Amino acid sequence: MNLIKKNTLLIVLAIFFLIFVGSFLRQPKIYTFSKEQLVPSDLDTVFEFFSRPENLEKITPSSMGFNIITPSPIEMKEGAIIDYTVKIMGVPMRWRTMITSYKKNEFFVDEQLKGPYSFWHHKHSFKEVDGGVLIIDEITYALPIQAFRKIVHPILIKPQLDQIFNFRFQIIKDKFK
Repeated sequence: MNLIKKNTLLIVLAIFFLIFVGSFLRQPKIYTFSKEQLVPSDLDTVFEFFSRPENLEKITPSSMGFNIITPSPIEMKEGAIIDYTVKIMGVPMRWRTMITSYKKNEFFVDEQLKGPYSFWHHKHSFKEVDGGVLIIDEITYALPIQAFRKIVHPILIKPQLDQIFNFRFQIIKDKFK
C-alpha cells in the first residue's frame, strides 16, 4: 500500500513538472491591446506632447508608482533608451525601453528591453483627421511565465491595461479640450 502511494505521488509530481517546465519551452501566447482616441487639436501639438517621455508620468495613474529614471530632457528619436520604475501589484520594478522606430508627426515605437513582460512592443500612431488628431495605441506583449497566463492575464494584466488607458484617455481628453 505504501508503495502505491509513493508511486502515485511520483507520477503527480512528474506530471506537474512536465506541465510547468513545458510552459517555458512552448511558444509564448502573444496578446494584443489597442485603444483609439480623437482629440480636438492639431498634429504638431499632440505629437509634441506624446514625444516627451516626461509627460508619461502625467498620464499614468499614481497607483502605478511610475517614475522616469533617465535624466531629462530625453530626446525622442530612434535608439533612445528610457529607464523607469513602475509598481506591479505594489512591487517596484525597473523597466527599460528603447525607441525602435520614429517618424515625426506619424508614429513611434517603444520596445521593452528589461521589465515585467517577456515581450512588449507599443506603437503610438497619430493621424490628422476631421475634428482633430486620432491617437492609436497598439500593444503586442507576452507574459514571462506561460504556465500562469490563463489566470494572470484576465485577472491582473488585462484589467490593469484597461485601467491605465482609461485613466490616460480622461487626462488626454481634459488636456486637449
